[in-house]
Amino acid sequence: MPNFDHYQVQSGWTAGRRAQAQAEARARFERDWHAAQAAEAQRQQQLAAYQREYQQWVDTQLAEVRRHNANIVELTEGVRRRDPDAVVDYFSAALYASTAWPEGFPRQVAAAYDSAARQLVLDWELPAYDVVPEAKSVRYMYAADQHKESPRPVTQRRALYREVLAQCMLLVLHELFAADEPGALESVTLNGFVDGHDPTTGRPGHIYLATVMAPRSTFRDLHLAQVDACSCLADALRGQLAARPDQLTPVRPSRRPQEVGNRVVTHGSDEEPDLYEMDPVAFENLVADLFRAMGMQAVTTQRSNDGGVDVDALDPTPIRGGKIVVQVKRYRNTVPPTAVRDLYGTVQDAGANKGVLVTTSRFGPGSHTFANGKPLELISGSELVDLLHRHGLRGRLGDGGSQSGAQPTPTVPDTRLPDDYNVLGMSWSGSVTLDVCALVCRGNRVLSDEHFVFFNNPQTPDGSVRTLSATAPDKAAVCVSFDALPDEADRFVLVAAIDPEVNPDADLSGFTDACIRLLDPGMTELGTLEVSDGRPGETALVLGSFRRRSNGDWDFVLGGKGYTGGLEELVTDYGIEVE
Repeated sequence: MPNFDHYQVQSGWTAGRRAQAQAEARARFERDWHAAQAAEAQRQQQLAAYQREYQQWVDTQLAEVRRHNANIVELTEGVRRRDPDAVVDYFSAALYASTAWPEGFPRQVAAAYDSAARQLVLDWELPAYDVVPEAKSVRYMYAADQHKESPRPVTQRRALYREVLAQCMLLVLHELFAADEPGALESVTLNGFVDGHDPTTGRPGHIYLATVMAPRSTFRDLHLAQVDACSCLADALRGQLAARPDQLTPVRPSRRPQEVGNRVVTHGSDEEPDLYEMDPVAFENLVADLFRAMGMQAVTTQRSNDGGVDVDALDPTPIRGGKIVVQVKRYRNTVPPTAVRDLYGTVQDAGANKGVLVTTSRFGPGSHTFANGKPLELISGSELVDLLHRHGLRGRLGDGGSQSGAQPTPTVPDTRLPDDYNVLGMSWSGSVTLDVCALVCRGNRVLSDEHFVFFNNPQTPDGSVRTLSATAPDKAAVCVSFDALPDEADRFVLVAAIDPEVNPDADLSGFTDACIRLLDPGMTELGTLEVSDGRPGETALVLGSFRRRSNGDWDFVLGGKGYTGGLEELVTDYGIEVE
């Protein structure tokens, strides 16, 4: 608050002048005092609004945590009561949480629980025959500069495949009994199958290659590290393993989940979990499972005081490994660049080697521009689904299993831009006057004449691109909603050309120190893109193009191609007929 002592006037030749100076000082003090009071009142109101907003966020987070914890408690109590659904969910989760399965192995299960016999009955998918490579070894032939494969003997490949199947069966049993802290299992009936075509009927379906009924007491006495897997499964546990699994010779399961009489629960089939609808804590756990499946150590952080970190990961790989902080954003709309900036600050504060931002949505050019050259990695929703599937985990994005490329076309208002628009401001040195234009293209061809945005066509038909009045220090500006660009468009090209009416004899030799500023709708700068200088004799120049990646994100590619025939020659090169 203002201090009146700072307003005192010590000078003045006469008493009247001193009195006038004192009155003026008092007036200035009172004016500043009232302004400060108003500012403080506004600050207090804003602070109260922030506190209310924060408390609402806290209440929401706590409600989610309590709901998740209540589900855990309910599941645990259900297992203790031997509720069939709870038991199946619990042990299915134990199998999916296991880090022992090699990358690419299937994890599909159908299970039911016989509470009277305390027996879990389940079908578990086994790897196919091609899991054993046909090549035994590969040798590089220096003289021929090629690799030579040595084939694996057929008998050896068959034996290895039977060994793999037997080990898978024993591993499932081991994971189930190890997770049985509540003591719900007296025995487990396990049927191992592969998806294929029945050799006798030709129809697709499950072909069972192994089956076993393992009592807890018998399995507990085994020393798995010392056993021969095939002998253990067939002799010690009295199970069955197909003599020729490579030819899909089936065995008859002793008991199927459908025969138990309770509801059969299936996981890992086509019914993948929707990442959008997943419990937030479960989603973070899924991301942690993904990092563990990729060979890293990963744990989820506590929901409070996590310092902006959702998953702590450690890559043990020498040289390129180290500490990784992971943030998880379960969004439907494009992730704002501020989230990427916050992650970078967290990486610096935590002293981490890398930061990874995982989302169910996508990233705009501003995010990629800021992350470029920094120890940051951005994983969009489509990339996340692909990684999950490649590492034996399940997940989809909505009904389509991937992000929808078509979104409602926004209408650009004349006042304030919607949040999904970016402003591209162009600046350069020199006094030459330029026309800055934009082309919405597929490859090197504009979609239509109406998708060429310039002074006579200020916006595209759908409003996804339009010209704007530039504000200093920019000399030209356009705005674009990358999410709303037509599905067939894969390039958004920015070009500049000499205005022949203003500078009929000029060329681009004075076009230097050029750059493109990427701004949000509030005109906050998100990043800067450098542009090539112009060359003598050229009157039009491709500044650069934003190109759509396969995952829906957009990257900037520097241009530089010049034209001596001005804008007419340039747009003709992009397929526009100039009359």
